[in-house]
Amino acid sequence: MITRSEQRRAQRRALEYLERAHVIMTAEERERVEVADFGLSMLEYFGVQTLTYFNTERICAKQIVLFPNQICPEHWHPRVGEDPGKEEIMRVRWGIVYVYIPGAEIEPSVRDRIPERKEYFTVGKEVILRPGEQIILPPGTVHWFQAGPEGAVIDDFSTTSRDVLDQFTDPDIVRTTQVVD
Repeated sequence: MITRSEQRRAQRRALEYLERAHVIMTAEERERVEVADFGLSMLEYFGVQTLTYFNTERICAKQIVLFPNQICPEHWHPRVGEDPGKEEIMRVRWGIVYVYIPGAEIEPSVRDRIPERKEYFTVGKEVILRPGEQIILPPGTVHWFQAGPEGAVIDDFSTTSRDVLDQFTDPDIVRTTQVVD
C-alpha cells in the first residue's frame, strides 16, 4: 500500500528518468505512469514504475523505470489456458539492470543487495544488461531484476501482458497496488 502523495512523487520521478533516457511521450502518456509496490509498502526497495504504450491480444510494449537499486521481485508469467504465458524481451535504454534467472545459486554479494525478504529470491544466474543490451525470457521463466546505483529505464516488449496473473515466489505479494489518501 502507498499513499496518493507517494504515488504522485514516484510518477514524477519516473518521468524524470524517462526524460533522461530520451523517451518521447505524449501528454496523455505522461499521465499514465503506473506505480507498483507489490503490496509490500517498500517502494524504494521493491517496485516498478511502468508506462504501457499498448497491450493488444497479441503484443505489448512498455517502458519500465527502476529507481536506484530498486528490485522487481522474483516472478514468472504463467500459462493462461492455451496461451503458454508471456514471452518477454527486456532491452536496457538507460542505466544498468541485473537480471537473475535459473542456472545458479544466488551469490552472497547479490543476496546482500536484497534489503529484506531474501528467502523469496531463489534464482541467481546473473545477466548484466547495459544500454543497448537485451535478454529474451521464454514463457514461465522464473526471474527477478534490479537496477544499478543510478536507476534504469527498460524497453519492454512482449506477447500479451497479463500482469495481474503473474506468479510470485513471495506469497505476500499483491500485484495490484492499493493507493490510499
